[in-house]
Amino acid sequence: MSFDSDSPPSSSRDCFFPSPAFIHTPYPTPKYPKYPRRFTANPRNSLPYFPPDPRPPRTPSFRDVSDTPFRDFKYARTRRGVDLSRRAERPQIKEQFNDAVSGPKNEISGVSVEKKSSFVNKIIGFSARGLKIRWQMAASVAILITVFSSLLHKNFSLQNQVNELQDQISKCNIFMDATSSIEKEIDYLPSTNLKNLALILSHTLLSIPFLIFKYVDYVSKSRSLDNISEEVSLNKQLAYRVDVFLSVHPYAKPLALLVATLLLICLGALALYGVTDGSLAECLWLSWTYIADSGNHAGSKGIGWKLVSVSISFGGMLIFAMMLGIVSDAISEKLDSLRKGRSEVVEQNHTLILGWSHKLGSLLNQLAIANESLGGGIVVVMAERDKEEMELDIAKMEFNFKGTSVICRSGSPLILADLKKVSVSKARAIIVLADDGNAEQSDARALRTVLSLTGVKEGLRGHIVVELSDLDNEVLVKLVGGDFVETVVAHDVIGRLMIQCARQPGLAQIWEDILGFENCEFYIKRWPQLDGMQFEDVLISFPDAIPCGVKVASCGGKIILNPEDSYVLQEGDEVLVIAEDDDTYSPAALPRVKEASFKNTARPARKPQKILLCGWRRDIDDMIVVWRGSLPKDFVVPKSTEKILYRGWRRDMEDMIMVLDAFLAHGSELWMFNDVPEKEREKKLIDGGLDISRLLNISLVNREGNAVIRRHLVSLPLESFDSILILADESVEDSAVQADSRSLATLLLIRDIQAKRLPYRDTMVTQAQRGSFSQGSWIGEMLQASDKSVIISEILDPRTKNLLSMSRISDYVLSNELVSMALAMVAEDRQINEVLEELFAEEGNEMHIRQADLYLCEGEELSFYEILLRARQRREIVIGYRSANAERAVINPPTKSERRRWSLKDVFVVIAEKNE
Repeated sequence: MSFDSDSPPSSSRDCFFPSPAFIHTPYPTPKYPKYPRRFTANPRNSLPYFPPDPRPPRTPSFRDVSDTPFRDFKYARTRRGVDLSRRAERPQIKEQFNDAVSGPKNEISGVSVEKKSSFVNKIIGFSARGLKIRWQMAASVAILITVFSSLLHKNFSLQNQVNELQDQISKCNIFMDATSSIEKEIDYLPSTNLKNLALILSHTLLSIPFLIFKYVDYVSKSRSLDNISEEVSLNKQLAYRVDVFLSVHPYAKPLALLVATLLLICLGALALYGVTDGSLAECLWLSWTYIADSGNHAGSKGIGWKLVSVSISFGGMLIFAMMLGIVSDAISEKLDSLRKGRSEVVEQNHTLILGWSHKLGSLLNQLAIANESLGGGIVVVMAERDKEEMELDIAKMEFNFKGTSVICRSGSPLILADLKKVSVSKARAIIVLADDGNAEQSDARALRTVLSLTGVKEGLRGHIVVELSDLDNEVLVKLVGGDFVETVVAHDVIGRLMIQCARQPGLAQIWEDILGFENCEFYIKRWPQLDGMQFEDVLISFPDAIPCGVKVASCGGKIILNPEDSYVLQEGDEVLVIAEDDDTYSPAALPRVKEASFKNTARPARKPQKILLCGWRRDIDDMIVVWRGSLPKDFVVPKSTEKILYRGWRRDMEDMIMVLDAFLAHGSELWMFNDVPEKEREKKLIDGGLDISRLLNISLVNREGNAVIRRHLVSLPLESFDSILILADESVEDSAVQADSRSLATLLLIRDIQAKRLPYRDTMVTQAQRGSFSQGSWIGEMLQASDKSVIISEILDPRTKNLLSMSRISDYVLSNELVSMALAMVAEDRQINEVLEELFAEEGNEMHIRQADLYLCEGEELSFYEILLRARQRREIVIGYRSANAERAVINPPTKSERRRWSLKDVFVVIAEKNE
């Protein structure tokens, strides 16, 4: 590029050249070769010659440029383009400079030589500096021009190479297009044939199922003509096979859905391969995308492609609808299984209850109390009821579970699969409840349940407690179950308890305290430190318990109640005690007990009694049977005759009669009042095994009538009976509410009739006995009548208990609750069943309520240990007492060594052998 003054300024140079300050200096630096010609027009003095600097000119840097004293601030802010037109003005500036130099020289010719020489020196120094700056600028411009030229040359060469490469690529593309067109022309005919074949094959495979369904009946009819014996059509056979496959195999539905999806993908791919230009693999993937998302067919082109894609999308919608249905059914089935209690119970050492009855509430309450010391337990209930209904009924029970969890499952105890579902092999105890319906059917079902339990392959870890309704079936159940089974005959237990409580008022409350887990109960445990000690010393070795018997290891683990004082405990023997809990007692050092002399008392002989048996039971013969047992030689209580009334009829009436005959004195009377005809009663008693001619102590008196009708009850001598037993009638025992309503109505009618017939005896009925009831009130009159006779009511519904306890007109027996207590106690420790059987049986020991005058004098101060030792002289074990002004007895008193003053009105609860 030239820097001539004639060339126009270029704006494009702004991006290549900087604008240094020295370019715009107002005093241009003159070139040395032109010095001789610059001042030739004017005369000048001779000046000294300054030769040029032999050193090469230095290229000025930006630092040097910035340090120059000639700086124009108007170019300091913005870098501007260099206006080279100013270079054309340099000759004019030179001429002006020469004129400026020559002019003054002529005018100042008269000035001194010294001034002229100094001025010339200044001008020469100024010219030298300008020359140096010019050389530096020229070198910088040359370098910049060289660099720019090289970059421009390289850019042009690269552009040429790119153009050559593009030409080669275009030639290659033209060659490849020509080659592919040739290949397409070569492969066009075979590819078209394959696509047509795929399209035909897909349509054929789709048509085959429709043809089969359409002509299957025709094939079946043609086969039936050849074989007349074949009656089932082929269509039904195919439908049956499909139904069996879907029913037998659990994963049949998902498998069928998977096969249908794969077939649809394959058929769709074949159809797409026939109508599109893609490969078979691409068509398979495209077919799957149409099935998975029905909106993917929107990009289809052409009529054939669109029809096939729509068909595949429609099939995909059907498949996904089926999949959603299967998944929804599986989830619903699982939730329904959980809701209905069909899932497996993963527990061990739990208590398993099989069946459902009115006793379940009381049973759960007792098990919860028993497990309270362990922080709660697990109780599993399985019955043929809906799980939600069972949980709702259990939630309505008004008691605290005390940390015990109740798990409900729906199933049948007769099915092994249902038994495995509740982990029957890992349960520590299995309770089989009797149904509330017919006794025969209930016991038969219990027998089948025991058979199912014994058939468990894994075996049973715990024992089986079976509730039976009939005593005759006990032997059969024990024969089937063997050593695993413990039986509790509900009717037999209640019948015996009612007889004992009728003869000894207040005994029902004692049994409630002992059988239930709220207070004190029986426990059996071994204490090695007691080996070699006599039983009379063992009696006073437990401050917090009362020993009642010994489990003798040498006799095969037989439990002996009330053993001899001289019996010495051997190694392996266990002690039976009454204690509050199994971890609340332990033996201690023998206390120092003052010897108390035995007090002999003369007791009047009992008179013959008349007993009215109001009602009928199937085991009535067992209640009347005679038994004679040996009594202690040093104390014999003479019996007096009694008169007892049975109201109602039970299926075990013969058993109750035989038991009663064993307890009563000779000459006693048993009256039976119910709506069963007399001839039918006798037949039922004989069928039950009762031989009336064998009754030695009692005589039967039959009366027929309805116990809830007053005029029928008026015909009876109600005021003359010593005890009246109101039985839950057999005809209404299926409904606890109805049975209790009849019993309660009969109780009120009997008490009202007795109150009307007996004169007022204020001395017998005190205000303390009546409580808040006045003498003139109807409850006050009934309380007065209750002093003459004892009425025991069999109550099935626990809610009726509050009514009777408020009125205190009956010493009631809570039937279902006592049976539930016995079941829970046997379930916790099966050895206790042997103790209960002896206490309920006619033989051996039983519970008694003794008057205090047998052991002490009025106002005598004795400790409980001293009374215990006095009772041992009669071969009795005192387990508790009831004060004269107390409503409930105290079992296992806490302070046995503390002496207190006793009254003759106090009574003691003892375990003793039965009297003759």
